[in-house]
Amino acid sequence: MARIEAADLSVEFPLYHHNARSLKKRILASASGRLKSDEENRVVVAALRELNLTIGQGERVALVGPNGAGKSTLLRVLAGIYEPVAGRLLIEGQIGSLIDPAAGMDSLLTGRENIILRCLYRGLTEKQGIALAESISEFSGLGEFLDVPIRGYSAGMNIRLAFALATAMTPDILLMDEWFLAGDADFMLRAEARLAQLVTDAEILVLATHDMNIIRKWCTRVIRLSGGRIVEDGSVEKVLGPPE
Repeated sequence: MARIEAADLSVEFPLYHHNARSLKKRILASASGRLKSDEENRVVVAALRELNLTIGQGERVALVGPNGAGKSTLLRVLAGIYEPVAGRLLIEGQIGSLIDPAAGMDSLLTGRENIILRCLYRGLTEKQGIALAESISEFSGLGEFLDVPIRGYSAGMNIRLAFALATAMTPDILLMDEWFLAGDADFMLRAEARLAQLVTDAEILVLATHDMNIIRKWCTRVIRLSGGRIVEDGSVEKVLGPPE
């Protein structure tokens, strides 16, 4: 049974560069209490501050808030990209992410080789990876280009491969940074149907987005972040109000 539980979860980023632009950011951060010194006497920004939350099976959670509120940082902590500096994080279930679908791709390898390596990383056998590559080839429409190094792909081809690979296996917990759809019109239709099925089949969805229509259509709960803290948590109607 999928589950996410965070207790007093905090994430901090050191500030190494000193210039006018970063100084302005530090001043703004300081005004909100997000600027501090760590144990090594480095200036750090508190990206997430003492978050406490539990997300259970069947929940579809939207993360909302202004830019810099901590939405993407929280997704990356859940995905294992960032390590918390304090607190406890428990995740039960396999994680799948559409935070950056192209992350981890090796431009010197072919599309097929990238698919097989990704499958091996996720614990599948090489035989399963080869079979999945055929399925991804059909969905993406890349054809013979699947056996060409991806450094020679167009932007559209890269998007199709990344999306097809990222959505080929249904995880227990699906993490999304914005509703990911891109490509030509024909591919968009297939991608939308596939994404909808992926969201439906996942046991937990955590979506960071500014699109209120997407939230009202797909989500059951909204967590509002501000200054790295949770300031509101409840049903869609409670946090966003009734639809206009």
